[in-house]
Amino acid sequence: MENSASYKIYFVNDSAVAIDFGNVVDKEINAKAIALFNYLTQHPVEGMIEAIPAYSSVSLYFDIPALRKKIASNKKTHEWIQNKLNQVMLNEFSGLESTSDLIRLPVCYDDEFAIDLPWIAKQKNLTGEEVVHLHCSRQYRVYMLGFLPGFAYMGQVDEKIVVPRKPEPQPIVAGSVGIAGKQTGIYPLNSPGGWQIIGRTPLKMFDKTKVEPCLLKAGDSVEFYSITHEEFDHIQNT
Repeated sequence: MENSASYKIYFVNDSAVAIDFGNVVDKEINAKAIALFNYLTQHPVEGMIEAIPAYSSVSLYFDIPALRKKIASNKKTHEWIQNKLNQVMLNEFSGLESTSDLIRLPVCYDDEFAIDLPWIAKQKNLTGEEVVHLHCSRQYRVYMLGFLPGFAYMGQVDEKIVVPRKPEPQPIVAGSVGIAGKQTGIYPLNSPGGWQIIGRTPLKMFDKTKVEPCLLKAGDSVEFYSITHEEFDHIQNT
């Protein structure tokens, strides 16, 4: 990754700063953000508590009181952090992108689980089967995790099934698969949500008892495949 004007650093609040590569949804830019996140995980800046990757940026959280004790009294903390991050950006991050796993996820698209599938089909002048086929017809990139633990923002869906979020959030059951704009995602927990729900997976997207609690990670590729209600029950109960 080159040191250039292709990024900017700005403070989100007194203890958080973002390194942003353009505020767009783009596979190559997302790879840059993930590579930077991996570098910072391996080489944390002094005072850094954690780093969190997003679509096109990485947010860093700092222990400002502890950092204030370590740097010279005549230096401003935010200027010190910005200088350190500009030094970080001089490094070469290529090869630090996450190892991308291809994960196939079973989804039951039956009426019981696909509460918004008829609406999408009507809006797009498609049959329900065509919507399911289009949803299962491509690989999706996991751009980031957020909103809920293990909630993966994936893209991009076929233009034929791009639909807006609901105007008001509704109660959503864990495992529900939805579409919002060009994104698709899976609710890992019971939660209010505004995505258009087209099915449900029997797999746990988040399990706090596991060493790696999130089933997906940023950079992964995901394929959905359709299963019957009977298969759904079998997988869920095993």
